[in-house]
Amino acid sequence: MKTRRSVIQLIKWKAYKRPVAGALAVLLLGQILLFAGTAKVSAADTPGIDLKLEVKAAILIDADSGEVLYELNADAPLAPASMAKMMTEYLVMEALQTGKIKMDTMVPTSKYAASVGGSGGLLAEGDEHTVNDMFAGMSINSANDSTIALAELVGGGSEESFAGMMNDKAKELGLSSNAHFINSTGLDRSDLGEYAPKSIEGETIFTARDASILAQRLLKDHKEILAYTKIPSQKFRPKDKTPMINWNWMLEGNKDIQNFKKYAYIGMDGLKTGHTDAAGYCFTGTAERNGMRLISVVMGAAFGLPDNQVNQGKRFIETRKLMDYGFNNFEIKQIIAPKTAVESLPDVKVKKGVATKVSVVTESALSLVVKKGMTPDQIKQEAVSYDANKIVAPIKAGDPLGTLTVTYNNKKHEIKLVATEAVKKGSWIRLLFRAIGKFFSGLFKGIKNIF
Repeated sequence: MKTRRSVIQLIKWKAYKRPVAGALAVLLLGQILLFAGTAKVSAADTPGIDLKLEVKAAILIDADSGEVLYELNADAPLAPASMAKMMTEYLVMEALQTGKIKMDTMVPTSKYAASVGGSGGLLAEGDEHTVNDMFAGMSINSANDSTIALAELVGGGSEESFAGMMNDKAKELGLSSNAHFINSTGLDRSDLGEYAPKSIEGETIFTARDASILAQRLLKDHKEILAYTKIPSQKFRPKDKTPMINWNWMLEGNKDIQNFKKYAYIGMDGLKTGHTDAAGYCFTGTAERNGMRLISVVMGAAFGLPDNQVNQGKRFIETRKLMDYGFNNFEIKQIIAPKTAVESLPDVKVKKGVATKVSVVTESALSLVVKKGMTPDQIKQEAVSYDANKIVAPIKAGDPLGTLTVTYNNKKHEIKLVATEAVKKGSWIRLLFRAIGKFFSGLFKGIKNIF
């Protein structure tokens, strides 16, 4: 792996502070290092749509529903580099949620954390900082030292133990059988030296689909992560001369930064970049516009090309293609409003009640990500009541009595149909006379039908 605190990072910092000099540096690098040999892969996984992505794998999903809007080799197991830190972030957030640790808990820096290569490099052995500060280092600067320190804290003093927790959580979250973690950072085994895990074999690996599922759960369960990932730059310590720079150049907050504004994307506020020689340039991004949040993943951009600002930017160029496709072609549309009567099933029969039937309405609303220009005939609805023997008084307002199945794009979505009012159980006299009435009504109908 190429150390990310290299001359490229210095160029990046100078570009941030001195736009003209930075632009000249980028131009020079661009002239020296061309994109020769980068493969263009057709989007065979999304029939009829080719975004001409120059990546090994990609996926685009709706963050709320998980609906896949585009995919390319999304199930290919690949090295994710620092995108693996999303699992570390999840487990740290979970530990905070359960009270195992607190934001002001002091985190010690071990010899291992202090000596690890790659991004970060701000901690010395014995340094102590709060969980909040370490989390900022991990989420803003992708700092390997901060990440390991947090992993050792949550893992009971051992990153290897923490990696076991990562693998257990991967199964719990429904990641594929390919998902495998050997450490908290996503560094390759060869980068770990004496600290490489002994009880866990192989390398960290997962698919683009796994990354999207992990990102979706991270946002659903711990959305406060965005308070960190949206920060373009921040000092680790107030006394530091230079701030940590977020490796996500697409952040909306970069729109006025000379050398990053060409990458800045309206609505972008996360999530995690990654790079190693084995992974190429990777990025899991998320952006929200008009109430719709999308999650994109690209893996293997500019694979095999040198580590420089031009090649680092390639993952963001490819991500823009995905995000533009999503926001330009899809929208959130309410298909069913809450507390709405369904024409085909306005009420259901009730047994042993004061009333013999009760009106039903939808329990909740249903909104879907649909193609712009979608017409009503593309939506199919079917309402069905529960088994009549199960709809027996007493019934409370809000009790589920049936389901409405909405089908769009060959996918089914169910909403409960609930009672609009309570139905008390009828007295035995009422039920007796009702039964007698039904008996004679049926008898007279039978006689009438004879003639």
